[in-house]
Amino acid sequence: MIIAKDVTMVFDDFTALNNLNCTISKGCIYGLVGSNGAGKSTFLRLISGIYRPKSGEITIDGEKVFDNPKIKSKVAFVPDELYFLPGSNMNAMANLYAAAYKDFNSERFYKLMSTFDLPSDKSINTFSKGMKRQASTILALSTMPDYLFFDETFDGLDPVMRNLVKQVIYSDVAERNTTVIITSHSLRELEDTCDQLALLHKGGIVFESDIQNLKTSLFKIQIGFSEQFTKEKFEGIDILEYSQQSSVATFIVRGNKEEVNKKLKSMNPLLLDILNLNLEEVFVYEMEALGYAFKDILM
Repeated sequence: MIIAKDVTMVFDDFTALNNLNCTISKGCIYGLVGSNGAGKSTFLRLISGIYRPKSGEITIDGEKVFDNPKIKSKVAFVPDELYFLPGSNMNAMANLYAAAYKDFNSERFYKLMSTFDLPSDKSINTFSKGMKRQASTILALSTMPDYLFFDETFDGLDPVMRNLVKQVIYSDVAERNTTVIITSHSLRELEDTCDQLALLHKGGIVFESDIQNLKTSLFKIQIGFSEQFTKEKFEGIDILEYSQQSSVATFIVRGNKEEVNKKLKSMNPLLLDILNLNLEEVFVYEMEALGYAFKDILM
């Protein structure tokens, strides 16, 4: 389990994180979305033990991370800005990782190299951006980590490679109970991948939720009646946004879909449609309910 408590990180006169708090359960895929400068990369570097927080505390499995080789040996981090030894190939990088991680699995490394169809003896300098991202992912997975952190995981990967990376991540979570944190600018990129999602803004988490509950607790209603009506007709239903054109109303509801459907059917409407929302729409309405303009946050 990862626990961040009142974490603040300051660089010169810039506050990257400000009293951030979160708890990330073991064996989950945790998505962190936010704009440039929101603090996503800083947060990953803090929980990887690269940075020491200015104040507050970060623990993994109950122990502080910074300057703790025991905990760091459980963590693999694929940063947004990748680094490889100058002139190295994948065989050389595998030797480096094997020296740093006692659980580095060479058999898995070569199996993943074959799966991703990467050459092990060619200079990484000749790799494309997407190939370098694949290379870093292979090296990280081969350390057999308990905690795996990706900064802009899918940047530079084509759709086929994105799906392959996702499948390998799913396998580690299912078989090894690995905890994965993924950052992105795009909710759509994380929608089918994560168990939990959090929105980071101005150095703090302003919204966090289990993704399945989040998606099933909000939905759109389209309803029409033969007689004239107003919003007051739907008293007792938690409506986040409401619009009406003549005898047809459209509104966003938070609640139990079956109970709301039953209540609306009892009104004998001429038209009744209940529509699912995508994750981005859900975040928009939830953030607006909290007083934030979600689209402005991600610009």
